[in-house]
Amino acid sequence: MKFVVLGMFVVAAWGQDCRNLHRHGKLNEAKACFAKLTQSGNALQMAEGYWYQNNSDQANNFFRAAVKAQPKNPEPRVRWGRFYLERNKREDAAALFEEALEVQKDYAPALIGMALVMAGGFDPKSVEFAEKALQQDPKAYEAHEVLARFAMEDGNPTEAAVQADKALAISPEALDALIIRATIDWMEGKPGTEWTDRLHKVNPAYAEGYTVSARIFVINRRYEEGIKLYRKALEMNPQYLPARSELGVNLMRLGEEDEAKPMLEAAYEAGFRDAATVNTLKLMDTYKNFVTLRTGKIILRLEKKEADLLRPYFQAELERAVAVFEKKYELVLDRPVQLEVYPNHEDFAVRTMGLPGLGALGVTFGNVVAMDSPSGRKPGSFHWASTLWHELSHVYALAATKHRVPRWFTEGLAVHEETAVDPEWGDRLDPGAIRALKDKKLLPIATLDKGFTRPSYPNQVIVSYFQAGKICDYINEKWGWQTLLAMLRDFGTGASTPVVVERHLKMKPEAFDVEFMAWLGKATESQVKGFDEWSKRLRALNAEVKAKDFDKIIAEAEGLRKIYPDYVEPGSPYELLADAYLEKKNAAGAMASLNEYAKVGGRRPSTLKQLAKLLDEAGKPGEAARALERINFIYPVQDEEMHRLQGDLWLRAGNTDKAIREFQAATFSKPIDAATSYYNLARAYRAAGQLDLARENLLFALEAAPSFRPAQKLLLELSK
Repeated sequence: MKFVVLGMFVVAAWGQDCRNLHRHGKLNEAKACFAKLTQSGNALQMAEGYWYQNNSDQANNFFRAAVKAQPKNPEPRVRWGRFYLERNKREDAAALFEEALEVQKDYAPALIGMALVMAGGFDPKSVEFAEKALQQDPKAYEAHEVLARFAMEDGNPTEAAVQADKALAISPEALDALIIRATIDWMEGKPGTEWTDRLHKVNPAYAEGYTVSARIFVINRRYEEGIKLYRKALEMNPQYLPARSELGVNLMRLGEEDEAKPMLEAAYEAGFRDAATVNTLKLMDTYKNFVTLRTGKIILRLEKKEADLLRPYFQAELERAVAVFEKKYELVLDRPVQLEVYPNHEDFAVRTMGLPGLGALGVTFGNVVAMDSPSGRKPGSFHWASTLWHELSHVYALAATKHRVPRWFTEGLAVHEETAVDPEWGDRLDPGAIRALKDKKLLPIATLDKGFTRPSYPNQVIVSYFQAGKICDYINEKWGWQTLLAMLRDFGTGASTPVVVERHLKMKPEAFDVEFMAWLGKATESQVKGFDEWSKRLRALNAEVKAKDFDKIIAEAEGLRKIYPDYVEPGSPYELLADAYLEKKNAAGAMASLNEYAKVGGRRPSTLKQLAKLLDEAGKPGEAARALERINFIYPVQDEEMHRLQGDLWLRAGNTDKAIREFQAATFSKPIDAATSYYNLARAYRAAGQLDLARENLLFALEAAPSFRPAQKLLLELSK
């Protein structure tokens, strides 16, 4: 087809006419207008027309043709970028906005586009681009709308209102500014009718605005309210596919899969195929490979291939956490907790798409928790039980506050709970936190949320988890758990961090910051001050291991362990010390060092197995079993030998229940010698007095190896 290249003003005007019809809610007229554009013979107009018709392939084709036809005009690139933004293809959009800025430096619409791209990634640079757009065009009210949205996502409704009002002063019909104003009221429990009345007069079918509001609620973890707004958007315009897709994604997050899947399929079939839609549908297709187990107050979803192995461990911890938190938070949930465990990390990652500052191990949506399976992580890198308790704490904190708790407080409580359940669990003071302490980069309590949602330096999210956890530790230590619980309930009323701190801690936030930093500084002083020396000496020590001067290694490792006791990563002084002691035939010294390693939170399975071996050789089977049991909370998969050894240790220690559990785990770990696995399980059942189950497993052993003499002998004994 040969395209007509009209003057820029005429092209823009024709496309703008159609957009104005849509902007004022005249959907039928807009539909007819955009349909005419697809027949206009002008590439840019045709792209706009096909965009409105949700024909992505044709829209892309004609945007490409428009850029080729008008290489010196930045507008086609900007419009194409906005098309990609609507479909959440931020990288493609950014590339086009950057090209537009190369064509025309500081082109305000392209700067606004970049601001929207950055806002979609929760990047503080969004503000810079929006402000630069306003410098170039003070009438660019959309830049104020971007700043208003950014402020809302940042938990600053006061600034959001200022920016929205500035947009409305330029254009009383600034639709997103009106919806931001309404959202501020809605989030505070007010009707917001002043703003929605004005909005509906301009556009009674502004689905886009209600979608913007829904996203803000979702970012603030208020999923059910967000879902209501998505539904409102679709009532206004059933053809607005971003709302349909995002509604489907969020229904799926809350476990409403029967409704979510048709929503997502409808968006996909209509041509809306952004990453969230496509990946969520793919994830839901994998659910046929999962089993869903319902018992009492919990729902557990596990991948079929590892369900038998993992169920006893995950179910026990989930039930224990629910029982503890019901008492601790003085709250009984109104629905079961659903835990989903994903062996494929990319499947889990789909759950967190489009949300800021989430940890990479687990995520909570109301009563639904999704997390990695230990099989999806490198052995020793992931303590799944600690993550489970962390996420379950969120379930109760969100329920107690109707999802109004600030991010820093719910994360702080969750980090606190990790070590409250077991001092060995939870993350320790890591090098990133030490550097932040040295450089005085910790945030004031009043603005700590920004460390999660708007990180200004690498690793700040992790540092903010550490800081929030320590704040809750400090409050618990000085004022007690009931004060933390009272603060949590107060956050549920919508009270801000400064108000809650002053009300319950009887001091201004600034005074709390001073007191808390003094407490934290004292607790971490030796590790922070000695870190640089420690780093230098540890590197030298690891290099000197090859020299095999074990006396020197022991002396140096002992000193390094005292400077930075929290360090348990590979190559830690604990392990070097144990290895040196073993070379010196000092098993007791090695055992003591590895015991400290385990108590501080060391997680490498091979090191914990070494500790268990030493304890067993020292005649301590119960302690040896407990050393191996730590691995159950870290990496219980792909390790039949560990479960078998642990089962034997528990049997020798007289704990038949745990022996049965571990020998069962061995049978579910695809053992090469199935007969021995069933035989061991039969031994445990016999010791527990469960003779029928003992006989049953002996028959399984003989089915696997008919001539297996130990099983034959034990079966004869049980038959007498």
